[in-house]
Amino acid sequence: MKILLTGGSGFVGTAISRKLLDLGHEITIIGSSGRCLLAPHPQLTYVTADTTRPGNWQQHVPEQDALINLTGRSVFNLWTKRTKKAIYDSRILTTRNLVAALPNTSKAVLLSTSAAGYYGDGGEEEKPETSPVGAGFLAEVCQDWEAEANRAADKGVRVAVMRFGVVLGKNGGALATMKLPFQLGLGGPIGNGRQWFPWIHLDDLAGAAIFLLTAEECHGAFNFTAPHTVRQKEFARELGRVLHRPAFLPTPAFVMQLVLGEFGRSLLQGQKTVPHALINSGYQFTYPDLHTALVEAIGV
Repeated sequence: MKILLTGGSGFVGTAISRKLLDLGHEITIIGSSGRCLLAPHPQLTYVTADTTRPGNWQQHVPEQDALINLTGRSVFNLWTKRTKKAIYDSRILTTRNLVAALPNTSKAVLLSTSAAGYYGDGGEEEKPETSPVGAGFLAEVCQDWEAEANRAADKGVRVAVMRFGVVLGKNGGALATMKLPFQLGLGGPIGNGRQWFPWIHLDDLAGAAIFLLTAEECHGAFNFTAPHTVRQKEFARELGRVLHRPAFLPTPAFVMQLVLGEFGRSLLQGQKTVPHALINSGYQFTYPDLHTALVEAIGV
């Protein structure tokens, strides 16, 4: 297949791109950096572009069999007005431009990223893919993000939306930030730790994405989260166990809100997601339980 990836040279995109190349696919990566982080490969084309703006990069879209939309500014920052605009625009405008570049009649498939934040603060309720959108900034971003992707269906495109949980993998992602306090003996839960913590191993994320590329009956929303969601305090305890470090020093809720403001409040929320759509479609998780996932991701 000929596959185009926006954001394909980031932490998640690199993992998917490598698997696609290993499988013999021809891929085109659209990235914002001046050079590709992947090693040169005869089946790899890299294009530097600002995908929030229309441009020559869109000329690569019509010739593709599949599109994987991964672009999005990191949410792990203090949410100033400017930062929130960048978070929103990087997702919504990129997706809008990608869909606009598709021909009016297309047989392509579009896998477009969203997040478990779509459900807002889920409390104790399980959140399958049929659950309604929640409240808050991230939920609003996800709702608009998915709406832009779903416009591709009007052009005949099969659309699958991937609602990511926290991605666990080597050499980057959330663990790169989360490990340090634990390694210093300062790790622990956030707030009271009772909020649900949706997660997924990077290998399963890439595997599920590749699974959806050829599963022609699959469309709509998919929770890209492991079958066994845990509470945040359970995650902290397991991470400490794998790192052989204590995990009993909580970060008080008021500190999170004082230092990080609206973003800090979002970290005190959670979603008890269940990946019904993936499981019912036949995808089998390689890392369904947290301990095994952390052992592999940390490399101990």
